Amino acid sequence: MLFESQITRLPRPFDPELGAEARAAVPALSGDLAKLIEGTAGSSPYLKSLIHKEADWVPEALQDADAALAQLFAELRAGAPDQRATTLRAAKRKVALLTALADLAGAWSLEKVTGTLTDFADLASQLALEATIGAEIRRKKLPGATEDDIPTAGGMVSIAMGKMGARELNYSSDIDLICLFDESRFDADDYHDARASFIRATRKMAAMLNDITGDGYVFRTDLRLRPDPAVTPVCLAMEAAERYYESLGRTWERAAYIKARPSAGDLAAGQKFLDTLTPFVWRKHLDFAAIQDAHDMRLRIREHKGLGGEITLDGHNMKLGRGGIREIEFFTQTRQLIAGGRDPYLRDRHTVPGLRKLASKGWVPEDVAEALSDHYRFHREVEHRVQMVADAQTHLLPKSEEGWGKIAGLMGRDEADIRADLHDRLTEVHEMTEGFFAPDAAPVEGGVEIPHTFDEDVIARWESYPAMRSVRAVEIFNRVRPEILRRMAQAPKPDEALLALDGFLRGLPAGVQLFSLFEANPQLIDLLVDVVGTAPALAQHLSRNSGVFDAVIGGSFFTDWPGVRGLTDELQERLARDADYEAQLDGTRRWSKEWQFRIGVHHLRGLIGAEEAGRQYADLAEAVLAGLWQPVADHFAAKHGPMPGRGAIVLGMGSLGAQRLNATSDLDLIVIYDADGVEASEGRRPLAARPYYARFTQALVTALSAPMSQGRLYEVDMRLRPSGTQGPVATSLASFKNYQRDEAWTWEHLALTRARPVTGAPELMAEVEGFRQEVLAAERDKAAIGKDVQEMRARIAAAKAPDGPWDAKIGAGRLQDIELLSQTGALLAGSARRTVAQGLQAGVAIGWLSASDASDLASTYRLCWQVQLASKLLSGSTIVPDEIGEGGRAFLLRETGADDIESVVDTLTEATQKAAETVTTALASTGKV
Repeated sequence: MLFESQITRLPRPFDPELGAEARAAVPALSGDLAKLIEGTAGSSPYLKSLIHKEADWVPEALQDADAALAQLFAELRAGAPDQRATTLRAAKRKVALLTALADLAGAWSLEKVTGTLTDFADLASQLALEATIGAEIRRKKLPGATEDDIPTAGGMVSIAMGKMGARELNYSSDIDLICLFDESRFDADDYHDARASFIRATRKMAAMLNDITGDGYVFRTDLRLRPDPAVTPVCLAMEAAERYYESLGRTWERAAYIKARPSAGDLAAGQKFLDTLTPFVWRKHLDFAAIQDAHDMRLRIREHKGLGGEITLDGHNMKLGRGGIREIEFFTQTRQLIAGGRDPYLRDRHTVPGLRKLASKGWVPEDVAEALSDHYRFHREVEHRVQMVADAQTHLLPKSEEGWGKIAGLMGRDEADIRADLHDRLTEVHEMTEGFFAPDAAPVEGGVEIPHTFDEDVIARWESYPAMRSVRAVEIFNRVRPEILRRMAQAPKPDEALLALDGFLRGLPAGVQLFSLFEANPQLIDLLVDVVGTAPALAQHLSRNSGVFDAVIGGSFFTDWPGVRGLTDELQERLARDADYEAQLDGTRRWSKEWQFRIGVHHLRGLIGAEEAGRQYADLAEAVLAGLWQPVADHFAAKHGPMPGRGAIVLGMGSLGAQRLNATSDLDLIVIYDADGVEASEGRRPLAARPYYARFTQALVTALSAPMSQGRLYEVDMRLRPSGTQGPVATSLASFKNYQRDEAWTWEHLALTRARPVTGAPELMAEVEGFRQEVLAAERDKAAIGKDVQEMRARIAAAKAPDGPWDAKIGAGRLQDIELLSQTGALLAGSARRTVAQGLQAGVAIGWLSASDASDLASTYRLCWQVQLASKLLSGSTIVPDEIGEGGRAFLLRETGADDIESVVDTLTEATQKAAETVTTALASTGKV
């Protein structure tokens, strides 16, 4: 497209005579192109000088700017390495002139202007590096390297930082580079020679770009963003840099690496290095402590540069001053640091797209993101014009009338209009960002009215807890403590809530991140008070896994339940981000705990009832199994080869099969495989089929139950497999079928009524389910079943007595007893349905149970389940009403619909006694069905 047709605005000459001189230098131009030259040269002495130097090239370049740039870049690549210093400087003049004209004419967007400047910086640094590394290689100074290694700089890379990394270079930008080399390419004996060679090449590259000669310079080049620049060489081994960031890296360096990208040399090695820094830059948990770090950094910059005080336009720093470019960048990067560890979508090098992504995920209000983006673009345009006047790396607005006149001329606007617009924009940016970094100071306790007198001895011991080990943790906690106490004073039983909070703080291993989270999100204090004041068991879980608070403000905590498919998809997506197996297992634990916390909170707050909670806990367990199945299989296959034959499946038994778990349930599993005649696996260390699947099963169990930094997922019970603990941990399909047909006891067929394939090879899952239904439908001796079940019931009763009247699981007429009767009904009826209600209805269908008995049993089962889930949530053990607190008792009453605690236990006792009688009568009449 012709450049002239893209013009949307034109500069005006501050000095018309200078503008006319430049116009006369390019007589071939007319119309808007001539006006563009005149307005530009009349307001910028620097650009006027470039127009005169490149007068023969300008008319051609302004025919098609994109083609002119492409040709210029191609000529540079084809040029002789020993002429690079000269050709790069000549090219810099042309690039600087063309981008300025395109910018001033509005022919290019801001992104294209900054992108073009960055493309040239990338090319210049690549060509300079090729020249200097090439010289080292030709002089045999870089061990083992040949001329084929020149394009990848022999294993060296420059990492573009800051605006260059983000492809947002300003008009007179310097370039920030961190130069590294891949030490793994060299033998230990060659390491020091290689290091010395790379250091020489880096210095010469920087000089080629940076030094001012009679032809000018290419880019001011800054190598000081590398680790500890005062004592380290200009080019570092990647391993040394990685160790530095792991042990000493600071928040500002994390923020800097948001924009980092490999720009020249061995780009693949550079990207690999950046990938290793991902855990350093992007923390696993929401990192609200970064806010204080960023705010402290802002204050240090202001103090160092003397930029405090009110906004005064004359001499104002557009980059570092109040309301300036850096404020918007800090605002964006800090939000990214907070949430980007959990959500890779937010990891964007670019400022405006980064704001847009933050807004789309709810981290920044839409109107704020839109306003800041608009201000950012305007600020960058003003910054460019300030720099275009004299090619100065400055961000200071002019102080003289002449200076303002030139800026106004380059912008094609009236000076008064620009001043007013700029002041308004700077003020609005400051107001929008200052409130985020430095909200109104948290009040001290003396300034907050706390309508309750708490036990000072309890409060005094908090400073001795592990969470308060650091000075910073104490400082942050002291800022949020008044608000915590104020909200706790509003609890029904403030003193109970205080003791519960005390237990929470005592179990908290560290405090900075969590206290920062509360400071930035005060609404979470209400949730904390709710949890610690109502559900001590959940609070204990919370103190050990405080990172689950991240999920509350992650955007989806109160959305609809996603179901097994949605959960599995989310987990698999997360696991795909981690190539490391241990990281995948730990990541699954962290993810699962967040969802468990969500279920508990939803249940606690009445958003779901016990029935829904039981199903959701089961959905979560199934998603964990489905999500981990392939990573475990892949990890195992890496050593022993893929699964021989048709593969394997997990058969969920018990409560998992029936899709009803509680917060502390273990998982009853059977692993079934079909080698399909294949004798052994094919891998580096092949195994015969039977030990292969046995060891794979052990690996799966370990993945679920091994304690790691994030705890364990589930305890696993495999005693329901054929022959119990005496049989192999993995069962072949043929053995499973033979056993179920010919050897299984009645209790094992009862267990089969709730069995459900949950993950593994789809065809094998379907076959096992079909076989299960076939076994259950077979004719059987009903009297013998009744006799076996009565004996089993007696053994269960003898083995374990109920833990008082509040034990909802153990005892006649309670959960376990009614489940046994339901399974018996399903087995007698040949039904493959799994739930308790379905088993009872199967008994009604064959005339074994009356409809009223089935209804009463189902009602009693629901009550027991409500009490059971409440006990797991509130205390983790059998309920003791006097110990669960006012909040716990209120929750229990809401769940059961009772008026008082006495009514709950009376109803529970009466209903379970009646249920026990019904179970006894039904089992005695089994032979009559």
